[in-house]
Amino acid sequence: MPALSHSPSTPLSRWSDSRLYAALLLGAVALVYANSLRSPFLFDDTGAVVENSTIRHLWSLDIFNPPADGSTTTGRPLVNASFAVNYAVSGDRVWSYHALNLALHGLAALSLFGLLRRTLTSFDFRPSTAVAFTAAFLWAVHPLQTETVVCIAQRTELLCGVFYLLALYGFARGALPPEPGARGPQRAWLALSLTACLLGMATKEVMVTAPLLVLLYDRTFVAKSFAAAWRARRGYYIALGATWLLLAWLVTHSGGSRGVAAGFGLGVSWWTYLLRQCDALVLYLKLSFWPHPLVLDYGTAVTHSVTEVWWQGLLVLTLLAATVWSLVRQPVLGFVGAWFFIILAPSSSFVPLVTQTIAEHRMYLPLAAIVGLVAVVAQRRLGALAPWSAAAVALTFAAVTIARNYDYRDAVALWTNNVTTRPEVARGHNNLAWALQQRGQSTEANDHFARAIALQPGYITAHYSWGVALLDQGHAAEAIAQFEAAVQLAPNHADAHLNLGNALMQVQRASDAIPHYEAALRLAPAADAHYNLGIALMDVGRNDEAVGQ
Repeated sequence: MPALSHSPSTPLSRWSDSRLYAALLLGAVALVYANSLRSPFLFDDTGAVVENSTIRHLWSLDIFNPPADGSTTTGRPLVNASFAVNYAVSGDRVWSYHALNLALHGLAALSLFGLLRRTLTSFDFRPSTAVAFTAAFLWAVHPLQTETVVCIAQRTELLCGVFYLLALYGFARGALPPEPGARGPQRAWLALSLTACLLGMATKEVMVTAPLLVLLYDRTFVAKSFAAAWRARRGYYIALGATWLLLAWLVTHSGGSRGVAAGFGLGVSWWTYLLRQCDALVLYLKLSFWPHPLVLDYGTAVTHSVTEVWWQGLLVLTLLAATVWSLVRQPVLGFVGAWFFIILAPSSSFVPLVTQTIAEHRMYLPLAAIVGLVAVVAQRRLGALAPWSAAAVALTFAAVTIARNYDYRDAVALWTNNVTTRPEVARGHNNLAWALQQRGQSTEANDHFARAIALQPGYITAHYSWGVALLDQGHAAEAIAQFEAAVQLAPNHADAHLNLGNALMQVQRASDAIPHYEAALRLAPAADAHYNLGIALMDVGRNDEAVGQ
Protein backbone atom coordinates (compact mmCIF):
# COMPACT_ATOMS: atom_id res chain seq x y z
CA MET A 1 0.00 0.00 0.00
CA PRO A 2 2.57 2.63 -1.04
CA ALA A 3 1.41 6.17 -0.42
CA LEU A 4 0.05 7.92 -3.45
CA SER A 5 1.63 11.17 -4.50
CA HIS A 6 0.36 14.07 -2.45
CA SER A 7 0.32 17.45 -4.09
CA PRO A 8 -0.83 20.32 -1.90
CA SER A 9 -0.60 22.83 -4.70
CA THR A 10 -4.23 23.04 -5.79
CA PRO A 11 -7.65 22.25 -4.29
CA LEU A 12 -8.41 20.17 -7.40
CA SER A 13 -5.44 17.87 -6.86
CA ARG A 14 -6.33 17.44 -3.20
CA TRP A 15 -9.93 16.60 -4.13
CA SER A 16 -8.76 14.13 -6.77
CA ASP A 17 -6.41 12.40 -4.31
CA SER A 18 -9.12 12.20 -1.68
CA ARG A 19 -11.58 10.58 -4.07
CA LEU A 20 -8.98 8.01 -5.08
CA TYR A 21 -8.16 7.23 -1.46
CA ALA A 22 -11.87 6.92 -0.66
CA ALA A 23 -12.34 4.47 -3.54
CA LEU A 24 -9.40 2.40 -2.31
CA LEU A 25 -10.84 2.30 1.21
CA LEU A 26 -14.24 1.11 0.04
CA GLY A 27 -12.64 -1.42 -2.31
CA ALA A 28 -10.52 -2.82 0.51
CA VAL A 29 -13.56 -3.24 2.79
CA ALA A 30 -15.49 -5.02 0.03
CA LEU A 31 -12.58 -7.29 -0.86
CA VAL A 32 -11.58 -8.25 2.68
CA TYR A 33 -15.15 -9.00 3.83
CA ALA A 34 -16.50 -10.56 0.64
CA ASN A 35 -16.21 -14.06 2.10
CA SER A 36 -18.47 -13.12 5.04
CA LEU A 37 -21.61 -12.33 3.05
CA ARG A 38 -23.06 -15.83 3.50
CA SER A 39 -22.26 -16.25 7.19
CA PRO A 40 -25.43 -17.44 8.96
CA PHE A 41 -27.18 -15.85 11.91
CA LEU A 42 -25.00 -16.55 14.95
CA PHE A 43 -24.93 -15.87 18.69
CA ASP A 44 -26.70 -12.55 19.48
CA ASP A 45 -28.26 -12.53 15.99
CA THR A 46 -30.98 -14.84 17.33
CA GLY A 47 -32.43 -12.25 19.67
CA ALA A 48 -31.71 -9.30 17.41
CA VAL A 49 -33.23 -10.72 14.21
CA VAL A 50 -34.42 -14.33 14.19
CA GLU A 51 -36.74 -14.09 17.21
CA ASN A 52 -37.44 -10.36 16.99
CA SER A 53 -41.12 -9.96 16.07
CA THR A 54 -40.93 -6.15 16.07
CA ILE A 55 -38.99 -6.05 12.78
CA ARG A 56 -41.50 -8.05 10.75
CA HIS A 57 -43.57 -5.10 9.47
CA LEU A 58 -41.55 -2.20 8.10
CA TRP A 59 -44.38 0.36 8.20
CA SER A 60 -45.36 -0.39 11.80
CA LEU A 61 -44.25 1.85 14.66
CA ASP A 62 -43.21 -1.36 16.43
CA ILE A 63 -39.87 -1.14 14.65
CA PHE A 64 -39.01 1.77 16.96
CA ASN A 65 -40.07 -0.20 20.03
CA PRO A 66 -37.62 -3.12 20.27
CA PRO A 67 -38.09 -5.85 22.88
CA ALA A 68 -37.08 -4.75 26.39
CA ASP A 69 -35.53 -8.15 27.13
CA GLY A 70 -31.88 -7.18 27.32
CA SER A 71 -31.15 -8.40 23.78
CA THR A 72 -28.95 -6.44 21.40
CA THR A 73 -31.72 -4.13 20.22
CA THR A 74 -33.12 -3.20 23.66
CA GLY A 75 -33.25 0.59 24.00
CA ARG A 76 -31.80 1.01 20.48
CA PRO A 77 -34.70 1.87 18.15
CA LEU A 78 -32.62 2.98 15.18
CA VAL A 79 -30.76 -0.34 15.14
CA ASN A 80 -34.08 -2.18 15.32
CA ALA A 81 -35.46 -0.11 12.43
CA SER A 82 -32.41 -0.96 10.31
CA PHE A 83 -33.08 -4.66 10.87
CA ALA A 84 -36.69 -4.07 9.81
CA VAL A 85 -35.42 -2.64 6.52
CA ASN A 86 -33.26 -5.73 6.01
CA TYR A 87 -36.18 -8.02 6.82
CA ALA A 88 -38.34 -6.20 4.28
CA VAL A 89 -35.63 -6.69 1.65
CA SER A 90 -34.51 -10.27 2.25
CA GLY A 91 -36.56 -11.77 5.08
CA ASP A 92 -34.53 -14.51 6.80
CA ARG A 93 -31.85 -14.54 4.10
CA VAL A 94 -28.63 -13.10 5.46
CA TRP A 95 -27.20 -11.34 2.42
CA SER A 96 -28.85 -7.94 2.89
CA TYR A 97 -27.94 -7.82 6.59
CA HIS A 98 -24.27 -8.42 5.80
CA ALA A 99 -24.35 -6.02 2.85
CA LEU A 100 -25.62 -3.20 5.07
CA ASN A 101 -23.03 -4.01 7.73
CA LEU A 102 -20.29 -3.73 5.11
CA ALA A 103 -21.69 -0.46 3.80
CA LEU A 104 -21.75 1.00 7.30
CA HIS A 105 -18.18 -0.13 7.95
CA GLY A 106 -17.11 1.49 4.71
CA LEU A 107 -18.87 4.73 5.66
CA ALA A 108 -17.19 4.68 9.07
CA ALA A 109 -13.78 4.21 7.40
CA LEU A 110 -14.46 7.17 5.11
CA SER A 111 -15.53 9.31 8.08
CA LEU A 112 -12.37 8.38 9.98
CA PHE A 113 -10.26 9.20 6.91
CA GLY A 114 -11.92 12.60 6.57
CA LEU A 115 -11.57 13.39 10.27
CA LEU A 116 -7.88 12.45 10.37
CA ARG A 117 -7.10 14.32 7.15
CA ARG A 118 -8.77 17.52 8.36
CA THR A 119 -7.08 17.24 11.76
CA LEU A 120 -3.59 16.61 10.40
CA THR A 121 -3.99 19.38 7.85
CA SER A 122 -5.00 21.83 10.58
CA PHE A 123 -1.52 21.76 12.14
CA ASP A 124 0.29 21.37 8.82
CA PHE A 125 1.32 17.72 9.21
CA ARG A 126 2.63 16.44 5.86
CA PRO A 127 1.57 14.37 4.00
CA SER A 128 -1.77 14.65 5.81
CA THR A 129 -3.91 12.86 3.22
CA ALA A 130 -1.58 9.88 2.80
CA VAL A 131 -1.11 9.40 6.55
CA ALA A 132 -4.85 9.71 7.19
CA PHE A 133 -5.46 7.12 4.50
CA THR A 134 -2.88 4.76 6.01
CA ALA A 135 -4.55 4.94 9.43
CA ALA A 136 -8.08 4.54 8.05
CA PHE A 137 -6.99 1.64 5.84
CA LEU A 138 -5.32 -0.22 8.72
CA TRP A 139 -8.38 0.40 10.89
CA ALA A 140 -10.77 -0.84 8.19
CA VAL A 141 -8.97 -4.14 7.53
CA HIS A 142 -7.79 -4.82 11.08
CA PRO A 143 -8.72 -8.37 12.20
CA LEU A 144 -10.01 -7.04 15.53
CA GLN A 145 -12.94 -5.54 13.60
CA THR A 146 -14.24 -8.87 12.29
CA GLU A 147 -16.75 -9.52 15.07
CA THR A 148 -18.29 -6.08 14.63
CA VAL A 149 -18.62 -6.36 10.87
CA VAL A 150 -19.53 -10.04 10.45
CA CYS A 151 -21.86 -10.55 13.41
CA ILE A 152 -25.14 -9.05 12.25
CA ALA A 153 -26.21 -8.09 15.77
CA GLN A 154 -23.15 -5.86 16.07
CA ARG A 155 -24.96 -3.43 13.80
CA THR A 156 -25.22 -1.53 17.10
CA GLU A 157 -21.46 -0.93 17.12
CA LEU A 158 -21.36 -0.07 13.42
CA LEU A 159 -24.19 2.46 13.50
CA CYS A 160 -22.86 4.02 16.67
CA GLY A 161 -19.39 4.18 15.10
CA VAL A 162 -20.68 5.89 11.97
CA PHE A 163 -22.63 8.52 13.90
CA TYR A 164 -19.82 9.05 16.40
CA LEU A 165 -17.27 9.68 13.65
CA LEU A 166 -19.69 11.87 11.68
CA ALA A 167 -20.32 13.96 14.81
CA LEU A 168 -16.58 14.57 15.11
CA TYR A 169 -16.02 15.03 11.38
CA GLY A 170 -18.93 17.48 11.08
CA PHE A 171 -17.52 19.46 13.97
CA ALA A 172 -14.02 19.48 12.45
CA ARG A 173 -15.39 20.73 9.13
CA GLY A 174 -17.51 23.36 10.86
CA ALA A 175 -14.99 24.65 13.40
CA LEU A 176 -11.57 24.35 11.76
CA PRO A 177 -10.59 26.99 9.18
CA PRO A 178 -11.91 25.92 5.77
CA GLU A 179 -9.49 24.62 3.17
CA PRO A 180 -9.02 26.63 -0.03
CA GLY A 181 -11.84 25.82 -2.39
CA ALA A 182 -14.00 24.23 0.33
CA ARG A 183 -17.73 24.30 -0.38
CA GLY A 184 -20.77 24.72 1.85
CA PRO A 185 -21.33 26.91 4.91
CA GLN A 186 -19.57 25.81 8.08
CA ARG A 187 -22.83 26.04 10.03
CA ALA A 188 -24.18 23.21 7.90
CA TRP A 189 -21.33 21.00 9.08
CA LEU A 190 -22.10 21.81 12.71
CA ALA A 191 -25.73 20.91 12.01
CA LEU A 192 -24.52 17.57 10.62
CA SER A 193 -22.51 17.03 13.79
CA LEU A 194 -25.56 17.67 15.99
CA THR A 195 -27.80 15.45 13.88
CA ALA A 196 -25.29 12.58 13.90
CA CYS A 197 -24.94 12.85 17.68
CA LEU A 198 -28.71 12.78 18.18
CA LEU A 199 -29.17 9.74 15.93
CA GLY A 200 -26.25 7.99 17.57
CA MET A 201 -27.99 8.18 20.93
CA ALA A 202 -30.62 5.82 19.49
CA THR A 203 -27.99 3.22 18.50
CA LYS A 204 -25.83 2.45 21.53
CA GLU A 205 -25.21 3.82 25.01
CA VAL A 206 -21.51 4.45 24.36
CA MET A 207 -22.66 7.48 22.35
CA VAL A 208 -23.09 9.22 25.71
CA THR A 209 -19.36 10.06 25.51
CA ALA A 210 -19.53 11.76 22.10
CA PRO A 211 -20.31 15.31 23.33
CA LEU A 212 -17.38 15.05 25.76
CA LEU A 213 -14.98 13.95 23.05
CA VAL A 214 -16.17 16.70 20.70
CA LEU A 215 -15.50 19.29 23.41
CA LEU A 216 -12.07 17.80 24.04
CA TYR A 217 -11.37 17.85 20.29
CA ASP A 218 -12.32 21.54 20.22
CA ARG A 219 -10.04 22.31 23.15
CA THR A 220 -7.15 20.35 21.61
CA PHE A 221 -7.25 21.25 17.93
CA VAL A 222 -9.40 24.36 17.55
CA ALA A 223 -10.02 26.69 20.50
CA LYS A 224 -6.96 25.56 22.55
CA SER A 225 -8.89 25.92 25.83
CA PHE A 226 -12.25 24.83 27.24
CA ALA A 227 -13.21 28.41 28.06
CA ALA A 228 -12.50 29.58 24.53
CA ALA A 229 -14.44 26.65 23.09
CA TRP A 230 -17.47 27.52 25.24
CA ARG A 231 -17.32 31.21 24.33
CA ALA A 232 -17.06 30.50 20.62
CA ARG A 233 -19.76 27.81 20.38
CA ARG A 234 -21.97 28.02 23.44
CA GLY A 235 -25.21 27.42 21.54
CA TYR A 236 -23.73 24.42 19.75
CA TYR A 237 -22.65 22.79 23.02
CA ILE A 238 -26.02 23.39 24.66
CA ALA A 239 -27.68 21.66 21.70
CA LEU A 240 -25.07 18.90 21.78
CA GLY A 241 -25.68 18.28 25.48
CA ALA A 242 -29.42 18.19 24.84
CA THR A 243 -28.95 15.01 22.80
CA TRP A 244 -28.36 13.24 26.12
CA LEU A 245 -32.05 13.69 26.85
CA LEU A 246 -32.96 11.22 24.11
CA LEU A 247 -30.55 8.63 25.52
CA ALA A 248 -31.88 9.18 29.04
CA TRP A 249 -35.44 8.63 27.82
CA LEU A 250 -34.48 5.47 25.93
CA VAL A 251 -32.66 4.02 28.94
CA THR A 252 -35.59 4.81 31.23
CA HIS A 253 -38.11 3.48 28.72
CA SER A 254 -36.26 0.15 28.49
CA GLY A 255 -36.32 -0.34 32.24
CA GLY A 256 -33.05 1.26 33.28
CA SER A 257 -29.66 0.53 31.76
CA ARG A 258 -30.24 -2.51 29.51
CA GLY A 259 -32.67 -4.59 31.52
CA VAL A 260 -31.18 -7.98 32.37
CA ALA A 261 -28.03 -7.37 30.32
CA ALA A 262 -26.34 -4.46 32.08
CA GLY A 263 -26.51 -2.43 35.24
CA PHE A 264 -26.27 -2.84 38.99
CA GLY A 265 -28.16 -5.39 41.05
CA LEU A 266 -27.77 -8.20 38.52
CA GLY A 267 -25.46 -10.41 40.56
CA VAL A 268 -22.16 -8.81 39.55
CA SER A 269 -20.56 -6.17 41.79
CA TRP A 270 -19.01 -3.03 40.37
CA TRP A 271 -15.67 -3.92 42.00
CA THR A 272 -15.27 -7.42 40.55
CA TYR A 273 -16.33 -6.09 37.15
CA LEU A 274 -13.83 -3.23 37.38
CA LEU A 275 -11.04 -5.68 38.18
CA ARG A 276 -12.05 -7.77 35.18
CA GLN A 277 -11.70 -4.70 32.98
CA CYS A 278 -8.04 -4.34 33.94
CA ASP A 279 -7.47 -7.65 32.21
CA ALA A 280 -9.80 -6.65 29.36
CA LEU A 281 -8.07 -3.34 28.58
CA VAL A 282 -4.63 -4.94 28.46
CA LEU A 283 -6.01 -7.68 26.21
CA TYR A 284 -7.54 -5.08 23.88
CA LEU A 285 -4.19 -3.29 23.60
CA LYS A 286 -2.41 -6.55 22.88
CA LEU A 287 -4.92 -7.52 20.18
CA SER A 288 -4.52 -4.10 18.58
CA PHE A 289 -0.89 -4.93 17.81
CA TRP A 290 -1.05 -8.75 17.68
CA PRO A 291 -4.62 -9.82 16.78
CA HIS A 292 -4.37 -13.49 17.71
CA PRO A 293 -6.18 -15.44 18.93
CA LEU A 294 -9.53 -13.78 18.27
CA VAL A 295 -12.48 -15.00 20.34
CA LEU A 296 -16.18 -14.36 19.88
CA ASP A 297 -17.27 -15.15 23.44
CA TYR A 298 -15.06 -14.59 26.49
CA GLY A 299 -17.90 -15.54 28.82
CA THR A 300 -19.24 -13.85 31.92
CA ALA A 301 -16.40 -14.39 34.39
CA VAL A 302 -15.31 -11.60 36.74
CA THR A 303 -12.17 -11.10 38.84
CA HIS A 304 -12.45 -11.36 42.62
CA SER A 305 -8.99 -10.35 43.80
CA VAL A 306 -6.56 -7.55 42.97
CA THR A 307 -3.74 -10.11 43.09
CA GLU A 308 -5.15 -11.78 39.96
CA VAL A 309 -4.68 -8.65 37.84
CA TRP A 310 -2.12 -6.62 39.75
CA TRP A 311 0.23 -5.94 36.83
CA GLN A 312 -2.61 -5.30 34.38
CA GLY A 313 -4.14 -2.84 36.86
CA LEU A 314 -0.79 -1.12 37.34
CA LEU A 315 -0.34 -0.78 33.58
CA VAL A 316 -3.85 0.64 33.12
CA LEU A 317 -3.35 3.14 35.95
CA THR A 318 0.00 4.18 34.44
CA LEU A 319 -1.59 4.76 31.03
CA LEU A 320 -4.45 6.69 32.62
CA ALA A 321 -2.00 8.88 34.54
CA ALA A 322 0.04 9.45 31.38
CA THR A 323 -3.15 10.44 29.54
CA VAL A 324 -4.10 12.98 32.22
CA TRP A 325 -0.57 14.41 32.27
CA SER A 326 -0.50 14.61 28.48
CA LEU A 327 -3.84 16.39 28.35
CA VAL A 328 -2.18 19.21 30.30
CA ARG A 329 1.32 19.19 28.84
CA GLN A 330 0.96 17.46 25.43
CA PRO A 331 -2.72 17.91 24.46
CA VAL A 332 -2.55 16.09 21.13
CA LEU A 333 -1.03 12.96 22.66
CA GLY A 334 -3.45 13.30 25.57
CA PHE A 335 -6.37 13.40 23.16
CA VAL A 336 -5.29 10.05 21.71
CA GLY A 337 -5.28 8.46 25.17
CA ALA A 338 -8.57 10.14 26.07
CA TRP A 339 -10.18 8.80 22.87
CA PHE A 340 -9.26 5.26 23.95
CA PHE A 341 -10.35 5.53 27.59
CA ILE A 342 -13.43 7.75 27.18
CA ILE A 343 -15.05 5.62 24.47
CA LEU A 344 -14.39 2.44 26.44
CA ALA A 345 -15.58 3.92 29.74
CA PRO A 346 -19.30 2.96 29.45
CA SER A 347 -18.52 -0.71 28.82
CA SER A 348 -15.10 -1.19 30.39
CA SER A 349 -15.12 0.55 33.74
CA PHE A 350 -17.42 -0.18 36.69
CA VAL A 351 -20.96 -0.57 35.28
CA PRO A 352 -21.39 -4.35 34.93
CA LEU A 353 -22.31 -5.76 31.52
CA VAL A 354 -23.21 -9.15 32.88
CA THR A 355 -23.81 -10.98 29.61
CA GLN A 356 -20.23 -10.37 28.39
CA THR A 357 -17.48 -9.05 30.62
CA ILE A 358 -14.96 -8.90 27.75
CA ALA A 359 -15.90 -8.36 24.10
CA GLU A 360 -13.68 -7.58 21.12
CA HIS A 361 -16.37 -5.52 19.39
CA ARG A 362 -15.96 -2.83 22.07
CA MET A 363 -12.67 -1.90 20.41
CA TYR A 364 -14.33 -0.83 17.16
CA LEU A 365 -13.90 2.92 17.76
CA PRO A 366 -11.06 2.93 20.34
CA LEU A 367 -8.85 1.12 17.83
CA ALA A 368 -8.85 4.27 15.67
CA ALA A 369 -6.78 6.14 18.27
CA ILE A 370 -4.13 3.43 18.26
CA VAL A 371 -3.75 3.05 14.50
CA GLY A 372 -3.85 6.83 14.05
CA LEU A 373 -1.01 7.31 16.51
CA VAL A 374 1.00 4.49 14.94
CA ALA A 375 0.56 5.97 11.43
CA VAL A 376 1.73 9.41 12.56
CA VAL A 377 4.71 8.06 14.52
CA ALA A 378 5.71 5.79 11.62
CA GLN A 379 5.65 8.74 9.22
CA ARG A 380 7.81 10.77 11.60
CA ARG A 381 10.32 7.99 12.27
CA LEU A 382 10.47 6.05 9.03
CA GLY A 383 9.94 8.77 6.45
CA ALA A 384 9.97 7.28 2.96
CA LEU A 385 9.88 3.75 4.38
CA ALA A 386 6.60 4.38 6.18
CA PRO A 387 4.31 3.59 3.20
CA TRP A 388 6.06 0.30 2.53
CA SER A 389 5.93 -0.71 6.18
CA ALA A 390 2.25 0.19 6.24
CA ALA A 391 1.66 -1.87 3.11
CA ALA A 392 3.24 -4.96 4.70
CA VAL A 393 1.16 -4.58 7.85
CA ALA A 394 -2.03 -3.91 5.87
CA LEU A 395 -1.58 -7.00 3.72
CA THR A 396 -0.95 -9.12 6.82
CA PHE A 397 -4.02 -7.71 8.55
CA ALA A 398 -6.15 -8.26 5.45
CA ALA A 399 -5.05 -11.90 5.17
CA VAL A 400 -5.77 -12.56 8.86
CA THR A 401 -9.18 -10.88 8.55
CA ILE A 402 -10.13 -13.01 5.55
CA ALA A 403 -9.06 -16.13 7.45
CA ARG A 404 -11.01 -15.06 10.54
CA ASN A 405 -14.14 -14.46 8.46
CA TYR A 406 -13.92 -18.11 7.42
CA ASP A 407 -14.48 -19.12 11.06
CA TYR A 408 -17.95 -17.58 10.80
CA ARG A 409 -19.01 -19.86 7.94
CA ASP A 410 -21.17 -21.96 10.27
CA ALA A 411 -21.96 -22.32 13.95
CA VAL A 412 -19.95 -25.53 14.46
CA ALA A 413 -16.77 -24.00 13.03
CA LEU A 414 -17.16 -20.80 15.04
CA TRP A 415 -17.86 -22.45 18.39
CA THR A 416 -15.20 -25.10 17.84
CA ASN A 417 -12.74 -22.24 17.50
CA ASN A 418 -14.18 -20.65 20.63
CA VAL A 419 -13.86 -23.73 22.86
CA THR A 420 -10.36 -24.37 21.51
CA THR A 421 -9.12 -20.91 22.42
CA ARG A 422 -11.26 -20.42 25.55
CA PRO A 423 -12.07 -23.91 26.91
CA GLU A 424 -13.09 -22.42 30.28
CA VAL A 425 -16.12 -20.57 28.83
CA ALA A 426 -19.26 -22.63 29.53
CA ARG A 427 -21.40 -20.76 27.01
CA GLY A 428 -19.02 -21.69 24.20
CA HIS A 429 -19.47 -25.39 25.00
CA ASN A 430 -23.25 -24.98 25.23
CA ASN A 431 -23.44 -23.20 21.87
CA LEU A 432 -21.17 -25.75 20.21
CA ALA A 433 -23.28 -28.54 21.67
CA TRP A 434 -26.47 -27.03 20.26
CA ALA A 435 -24.88 -26.55 16.83
CA LEU A 436 -23.68 -30.17 16.84
CA GLN A 437 -27.15 -31.36 17.86
CA GLN A 438 -28.66 -29.42 14.96
CA ARG A 439 -26.22 -31.21 12.68
CA GLY A 440 -27.20 -34.61 14.06
CA GLN A 441 -23.96 -35.25 15.99
CA SER A 442 -25.69 -36.17 19.24
CA THR A 443 -22.81 -37.93 20.98
CA GLU A 444 -20.47 -34.97 20.56
CA ALA A 445 -23.27 -32.60 21.52
CA ASN A 446 -23.90 -34.42 24.79
CA ASP A 447 -20.21 -34.25 25.64
CA HIS A 448 -20.15 -30.47 25.29
CA PHE A 449 -23.45 -30.00 27.15
CA ALA A 450 -21.96 -31.99 30.01
CA ARG A 451 -18.80 -29.89 29.89
CA ALA A 452 -20.79 -26.64 29.98
CA ILE A 453 -22.68 -27.75 33.10
CA ALA A 454 -19.52 -29.04 34.76
CA LEU A 455 -17.93 -25.62 34.26
CA GLN A 456 -21.03 -23.74 35.42
CA PRO A 457 -23.51 -25.91 37.35
CA GLY A 458 -26.03 -23.07 37.62
CA TYR A 459 -26.09 -22.43 33.86
CA ILE A 460 -29.83 -22.43 33.17
CA THR A 461 -29.59 -22.30 29.39
CA ALA A 462 -27.28 -25.32 29.27
CA HIS A 463 -29.64 -27.41 31.41
CA TYR A 464 -32.62 -26.38 29.27
CA SER A 465 -30.87 -26.85 25.92
CA TRP A 466 -29.51 -30.24 26.91
CA GLY A 467 -32.99 -31.26 27.99
CA VAL A 468 -34.38 -30.28 24.58
CA ALA A 469 -31.57 -32.16 22.84
CA LEU A 470 -32.12 -35.30 24.96
CA LEU A 471 -35.84 -35.15 24.25
CA ASP A 472 -35.11 -34.95 20.52
CA GLN A 473 -32.76 -37.93 20.89
CA GLY A 474 -35.52 -40.00 22.54
CA HIS A 475 -33.96 -39.95 26.01
CA ALA A 476 -36.95 -38.61 27.94
CA ALA A 477 -35.81 -39.84 31.36
CA GLU A 478 -32.46 -38.05 31.07
CA ALA A 479 -34.20 -34.97 29.70
CA ILE A 480 -36.43 -34.80 32.78
CA ALA A 481 -33.40 -34.35 35.03
CA GLN A 482 -32.16 -31.40 32.96
CA PHE A 483 -35.56 -29.70 32.78
CA GLU A 484 -36.04 -30.17 36.52
CA ALA A 485 -32.68 -28.48 37.12
CA ALA A 486 -33.71 -25.62 34.81
CA VAL A 487 -37.05 -24.97 36.54
CA GLN A 488 -35.42 -25.21 39.96
CA LEU A 489 -32.88 -22.56 38.94
CA ALA A 490 -35.45 -20.45 37.06
CA PRO A 491 -39.01 -21.06 38.29
CA ASN A 492 -40.35 -18.52 35.77
CA HIS A 493 -38.87 -20.31 32.73
CA ALA A 494 -42.10 -21.08 30.84
CA ASP A 495 -40.47 -23.16 28.09
CA ALA A 496 -38.66 -25.31 30.66
CA HIS A 497 -41.97 -26.06 32.39
CA LEU A 498 -43.62 -26.86 29.06
CA ASN A 499 -40.87 -29.22 27.92
CA LEU A 500 -40.63 -30.83 31.34
CA GLY A 501 -44.32 -31.60 31.02
CA ASN A 502 -43.68 -33.08 27.55
CA ALA A 503 -40.87 -35.29 28.86
CA LEU A 504 -42.99 -36.50 31.77
CA MET A 505 -45.79 -37.40 29.35
CA GLN A 506 -43.36 -39.52 27.34
CA VAL A 507 -42.61 -41.65 30.40
CA GLN A 508 -46.31 -41.99 31.27
CA ARG A 509 -46.31 -39.54 34.18
CA ALA A 510 -49.29 -37.42 33.19
CA SER A 511 -50.24 -36.45 36.74
CA ASP A 512 -46.73 -35.03 37.28
CA ALA A 513 -46.84 -33.21 33.93
CA ILE A 514 -50.06 -31.31 34.68
CA PRO A 515 -48.59 -28.83 37.23
CA HIS A 516 -45.82 -27.92 34.80
CA TYR A 517 -48.22 -27.31 31.92
CA GLU A 518 -50.28 -25.13 34.26
CA ALA A 519 -47.15 -23.21 35.27
CA ALA A 520 -46.24 -22.70 31.61
CA LEU A 521 -49.72 -21.29 30.93
CA ARG A 522 -49.52 -18.91 33.87
CA LEU A 523 -46.16 -17.61 32.68
CA ALA A 524 -46.75 -17.53 28.91
CA PRO A 525 -50.18 -18.58 27.62
CA ALA A 526 -49.84 -20.45 24.32
CA ALA A 527 -51.91 -22.82 22.21
CA ASP A 528 -49.49 -25.76 22.49
CA ALA A 529 -49.48 -25.54 26.28
CA HIS A 530 -53.31 -25.60 26.35
CA TYR A 531 -53.37 -28.58 23.97
CA ASN A 532 -50.72 -30.55 25.86
CA LEU A 533 -52.45 -29.87 29.17
CA GLY A 534 -55.68 -31.15 27.65
CA ILE A 535 -54.02 -34.41 26.63
CA ALA A 536 -52.54 -34.81 30.12
CA LEU A 537 -55.93 -34.20 31.73
CA MET A 538 -57.53 -36.82 29.47
CA ASP A 539 -54.85 -39.31 30.50
CA VAL A 540 -55.84 -38.96 34.16
CA GLY A 541 -59.56 -39.08 33.42
CA ARG A 542 -60.37 -35.38 33.89
CA ASN A 543 -62.20 -35.17 30.57
CA ASP A 544 -64.39 -32.12 31.29
CA GLU A 545 -61.34 -30.04 32.14
CA ALA A 546 -59.56 -31.43 29.09
CA VAL A 547 -62.36 -30.20 26.82
CA GLY A 548 -61.82 -26.67 28.17
CA GLN A 549 -58.15 -26.79 27.31
